[in-house]
Amino acid sequence: MKWVLAAVFLMTAQGITLAQGNRIDSQLPDAPELAAPGALAVGVRTIELTHGDRPDVLSGTGARYDRPLRLEVWYPAALAGPSGGETYSDVHLANSDQTVSLHGQAVRDAAPLKSEQPYPLVILSHGFPGNRFLISHFGENLASKGYVVASIDHFESTYENQLGFASTLANRAPDQLFVLDSLETLSAAPSEFLAGIVDVGRSAIIGYSMGGYGALLSAGAGLSETALNLGMAPPEALSGLLAGSEAFSELDDPRLKAVVAIAPWGAQLGLWTPQALGDLERPLLLMGGTLDEISGYEAGIRSVFEGAINAERYLLSFQGAGHNAAAPIPPPIEALSLGGPGSAYEHYADFVWSNTRMNNIAQHFVTAFLDLHLKGEAAMKPYLELDTGGWQEAAGDRDWPGFSPRTTRGLVFEHRKP
Repeated sequence: MKWVLAAVFLMTAQGITLAQGNRIDSQLPDAPELAAPGALAVGVRTIELTHGDRPDVLSGTGARYDRPLRLEVWYPAALAGPSGGETYSDVHLANSDQTVSLHGQAVRDAAPLKSEQPYPLVILSHGFPGNRFLISHFGENLASKGYVVASIDHFESTYENQLGFASTLANRAPDQLFVLDSLETLSAAPSEFLAGIVDVGRSAIIGYSMGGYGALLSAGAGLSETALNLGMAPPEALSGLLAGSEAFSELDDPRLKAVVAIAPWGAQLGLWTPQALGDLERPLLLMGGTLDEISGYEAGIRSVFEGAINAERYLLSFQGAGHNAAAPIPPPIEALSLGGPGSAYEHYADFVWSNTRMNNIAQHFVTAFLDLHLKGEAAMKPYLELDTGGWQEAAGDRDWPGFSPRTTRGLVFEHRKP
């Protein structure tokens, strides 16, 4: 009888866990201050865009094609009271044929909350492969604080549509800037739900891995000749992204005011020269793990921080973390039984750090960074001016604004002026 009761208890407990799991809005009790959701209710809508007449890099024929881009857009919503929150259904699981459901606080198709001043725009750009939900914890969190957040499914770079890497190299930054253009067009159309609520003149990109690669390009760091000759894409596919070229200079967009690059890929292979990194002048927040096995830390993430000498820049380092530091949502419950190299679980998880903890820390610093550089809130400066010395030193207990005692362990934060 005891075994039967125990089995029933475990099944019940598992049922509760399954019902409450797969959340993109989790907050730990010791999360830093600015990670907490804001006061605004959140709406969400899915929209479809077409990035037309693009070179078909993968065909090898010189043909052109239309790139479908699906967006998940979170925004402040006009809601009278609490609601049950959104279930995001049929979300493709990494490295798997499965689909799963994710859960959050947003309300599908809720009416937007109008304000005296439109909200700044934040574009989310996933890694390779990924999807628009991989870093979706930023979406609901920032929308609750007065941002419109658009997360992209990059065609030929998603879990269900992962094709040649050359497409990602050639299209990531153009996709990001096309979305910026498209959302400005939608915000100007009276019949669209974005009308009057988004200010694309105050925009930022948050990019992870290949999304971070694209964000650095979008922010002004053109590719090196080395990048064109590595054999990862036809040179002509990347020539429009070459530093100093007329085509690349035309991509510069003054509406883009700040960039967050999490584990940006490419610097470890010499995709940017020191001069190109010096062309980065927008405020830049970098994040990464000191044991990043994909983008590299010293030769990759850190070299961008050291090289962007003309930007006000910040670097948050998670000591001992790998490539999944800060960005991916926690592994869905369905991934927990899919372990091992290349598994669904390892696509999301870090070997040492909790995803939820890293998400909360990232939300804290991203909030401070964007509030300062997109909204001009000077009160955010103390949260960012934390230079803590060398990244190789043991990061112990420090008195950081917004952090509880003992919660800065393993974190290094550095700040450099231009």
